[in-house]
Amino acid sequence: MTAPTILWVDDEIESLHSQLLFLENKGYAVHTQTNGADAVEYVKNNIVDVVLLDESMPGISGLETLQQIKAHNPNLPVVLITKNEAENLMDEAIGSQISDYLIKPVNPNQVLLSLKKIIDNKRLVAERTTAAYQQEFSSLFMALSSQPDYNQWMEIYRKLVYWELEIQKSDSPEMQEVFSTQKQEANNDFFKFISKQYASWVSPKSEAAPIMSHTLLQFKVLPHLEKGKPLFFVLIDNLRFDQWKMIQPIFADSFRIQEEDSFYSILPTATQYARNAIFAGMLPMDIQKQHPDYWKNDDEEGGKNMFEEALLAAQLKRLGKSDIKISYTKITHHQDGQKLVDNMHNLLQNDLNVIVYNFVDMLSHARTEMEVLKELAGDETSYRSITASWFEHSPLHQALKKIATKNIQLIVATDHGSTRVKTPAKVVGDRQTTPNLRYKHGRNLDYEPKEVLAFRDPKEAGLPVPSVNSSFIFAKGDLFLCYPNNYNHFVNYYKNTFQHGGISLEEMIIPVIRMSSK
Repeated sequence: MTAPTILWVDDEIESLHSQLLFLENKGYAVHTQTNGADAVEYVKNNIVDVVLLDESMPGISGLETLQQIKAHNPNLPVVLITKNEAENLMDEAIGSQISDYLIKPVNPNQVLLSLKKIIDNKRLVAERTTAAYQQEFSSLFMALSSQPDYNQWMEIYRKLVYWELEIQKSDSPEMQEVFSTQKQEANNDFFKFISKQYASWVSPKSEAAPIMSHTLLQFKVLPHLEKGKPLFFVLIDNLRFDQWKMIQPIFADSFRIQEEDSFYSILPTATQYARNAIFAGMLPMDIQKQHPDYWKNDDEEGGKNMFEEALLAAQLKRLGKSDIKISYTKITHHQDGQKLVDNMHNLLQNDLNVIVYNFVDMLSHARTEMEVLKELAGDETSYRSITASWFEHSPLHQALKKIATKNIQLIVATDHGSTRVKTPAKVVGDRQTTPNLRYKHGRNLDYEPKEVLAFRDPKEAGLPVPSVNSSFIFAKGDLFLCYPNNYNHFVNYYKNTFQHGGISLEEMIIPVIRMSSK
């Protein structure tokens, strides 16, 4: 392994001889320069891992040297060493993207600690993460073995997301493989749990059910309505909990996060069902009964989410809140997003502002259809990264920043998540069978019972009955449902794509976050 290369720049470098020897004995290759101009030239012509830079030197100053080094190599870590503790100097140095800041006189261990933070940070993080996960592994195993209830499942999934993101930082293939196996086992157990519990949750006689799509507004949004304090409810379509964790720091720059919670999407974990349930405050079966003009089954022509605003108005009236002033905005194109940015100040006059943003759902579908996005979002890590990059530069982020300093409340949620499908499962059905990869409904479906949760009577799952003898099936874990005809083509086409509609932790346990202005 090559020794890390340090360039130490100080006009009194002779007085630092013992410090240089100390670092060399610790395994660093140390080179020196006595002025800024020579340091800049050295960096241009040599490979350097870290620069230790004296702030006060004759000729060009330390800050000028720093700027010139960064102009040549913006990613080169620079540690500024100075006698001056003036706040304006610190602000200027930090603004110039220094990696650390040491006050003279420095002792060798201070310098060593700074170098370790910069150079060895990734290795040290990986070692600590591996050790910590090995300790946590057994407690997660015990939690999975103790027949968790719906609250405990939410906590287990939060822990799995935490460790998934930590192990991603450690960049350890071995640990990622161990974690992947544990997460798969968790999803298998979760499928069994949902298979046993789901029908009781959606039963009208249910006494103990988690907050789900059709009760989300009633229990997690509307209780926070306050006169004179606009409430913004932002629903980002198809946002997994791990994707939320990636955009959380961006939100935290502008808003104070007061409550980070999760709830359960109904089945199917698909937009037509889950989002209509959110805005209607009803299960799909009841929407079809009470608002037949607003519901279309999968096999019917026309848009399936065209009446969310009307369903929301009906729910508010039913809950005795028809007197509040509301707005409803759906963003399906970039141009809609720009209009939202321009209109945000007008929304402050309302009690409740609902914003539905479709981008993440479009991304997941495009991920299947477009080869470029298959390259960009080939796994969970890149899928999360794309989500963070999108949000940071999105009109939605711009719009929310415009109200961040106002006296408002903000609730961000989603309608369902998605999962990367890897394992094909054969399903045989007639021509009326729906084409969805994670759930299907139709007559005379033929499938492997252990691979799906089946409801021969859709009403048991709170779902409409599209036709006589029609049943619903929901895929477990990472399965995707394919017909026997042209089987190999579709298996290769859809494998490793992100889909939704079935039963997995990623699809069903989803974020609802409450924030306030800072």
